[in-house]
Amino acid sequence: MPRQNRVQPDGQILAHPARGAFMGNRGILHDDKAHTHGTLTHRRWRHKAWVCCVLSFKNRRRHLMAPNRYTELFFYDEAVALAAGHRPCAECRRADHKAFLAAAEHSGNAPDFDALLHAARALPRVYGQNRPLANASTLPDATFILTDTGPVLLLEDMALPFSPEGYAAPVTRPQGTHPVLTPAPTRVALHNGFRPTLGLPAPLA
Repeated sequence: MPRQNRVQPDGQILAHPARGAFMGNRGILHDDKAHTHGTLTHRRWRHKAWVCCVLSFKNRRRHLMAPNRYTELFFYDEAVALAAGHRPCAECRRADHKAFLAAAEHSGNAPDFDALLHAARALPRVYGQNRPLANASTLPDATFILTDTGPVLLLEDMALPFSPEGYAAPVTRPQGTHPVLTPAPTRVALHNGFRPTLGLPAPLA
């Protein structure tokens, strides 16, 4: 049975068999019972340092959802991780971490940025994702918005509908105002040239 560890751009964390291209960490989200059954507790908004990691680093091995260890989360690609509110890890992705903070125009330390990012991604006392409205024409490539049919990734003149299995065939980029999933500090980095790793369909890769 799949464990509840697959993060979606709209903030949901699903139990789904599809594998991810990146791993994430935002602290311990499970307890001993969750370890047995593969589900999470309500703790997912407790910590502010949400990172996006590579799947393999220095030959380290982990037992998924081990008691008293951080919960391993997984993302289809980096754009999904950014939309969910994560940033590149400073340890396993040091160069990407530095490039991301520079593109986000942040000159302080990582905890300061994490606090800024948390304020942008979370609704206070609601334990939910902040989804401000914006015109799709003003948003940078690799931003996720929410449409009537679900999350879509904006890319040039296209929008790629997203599901846990990945991206569907592109459609025309939406017009008008939509809820934005990718947090504002991350959109600054995208505007300034940070390019996340995307798992695009073969014709677009």
